[in-house]
Parts: sequence; C-alpha cells; structure tokens
Amino acid sequence: MNIPHANQPETPEFQRIIDIRHLPPTTQDITADEAERRRLAGRFGLSAIERMVATVDMIADGTTISVTGRIRAAITQACAISGEDFPVTIDEPVDLRFVHPQHDHGLDEEIELTADACDEIEYQGLTFDLGEALAQTLALAIDPFAEGPDADRARAEHNLAGAASNDAFAALAALKKGAE
Repeated sequence: MNIPHANQPETPEFQRIIDIRHLPPTTQDITADEAERRRLAGRFGLSAIERMVATVDMIADGTTISVTGRIRAAITQACAISGEDFPVTIDEPVDLRFVHPQHDHGLDEEIELTADACDEIEYQGLTFDLGEALAQTLALAIDPFAEGPDADRARAEHNLAGAASNDAFAALAALKKGAE
C-alpha cells in the first residue's frame, strides 16, 4: 500500500477532469502519457502499458453526460500459466453515463440496480473525472487469466495437462510437487 506523505497529495494515475459547462463539441482522443501508463500498469498488476488511447464523444442531456466511444491499449501482462510476459491488444467499447445523484439513499433503503445503472457514475458539482472512468474501463477489459504463447509448454513442464488440469486442486498439487 502506497501511503502519501501528509503534506503531499496523492497523484491520480490517470485524471481527466471534465467541466460539464464546457464539453468538447467534437470527438476527443484522450491519451495516457508515459508516467500515467506506468502508474496504471502498477495499479493493475501489468508489466507495462505501451499505449492507451480513448476516442470518445460527450453529449449532455441536462446534467447527465453520455460518453461513448472506444478505448484501445497495448499492454504486456504475465501469462496465467507460465508467468512469462506477453503482449495483449485491447479494443473495448466505452458507454458511460455520468449522473447527478437523485437523492441520498438511507442505510435501510434497498437499491435495485438495472443493467443500465451499472454503467452510471455519480458526480458532484460541475465536474467529473473521465480519466478514472476510462482507467476502470481498461481494468475490466484485462483478462486476469490470459494465457501467453508458452502456456502449453508450462502445462506440460509442470504436469498440468490432461484431466488433472480441470481440477484446480490437482493443478495446485502438481505445482507444489514441482516446486519441491
């Protein structure tokens, strides 16, 4: 856990504050710079993020802002089987709605979420952080169990192939036996 010094504010990994009074009238490319990509890679447990660009349109309907487009990234992550780094390309749609809270929910009040509400992000005041929403969109697109090109070799080397590979406990036992 990285705790900032008391006099030092925590630096967001990828912050893009949008003022709802001044939405861009055209499609925007939002690009993470090298330092932002490095911080995001650390946050997401990746070896690297070589490129991250979101191409989005922002449309206001009162205080509700719809953000649609695509996020594209080139990342390097560890194979879930071999642990070796391999490149991955991500191309995901972006479909977010930034909304003002309708009312304060009491602790005892039940809240029902619809599929549409899951992509709604509440904001206060006149601004919202599009960068954090895009970072979370990227995080959801990363497959934590992605297998690299050497996954089959690692399975064979650690005796993880065949019927035993379908049983998680057998796979763990095989790895433990190989480590001894």
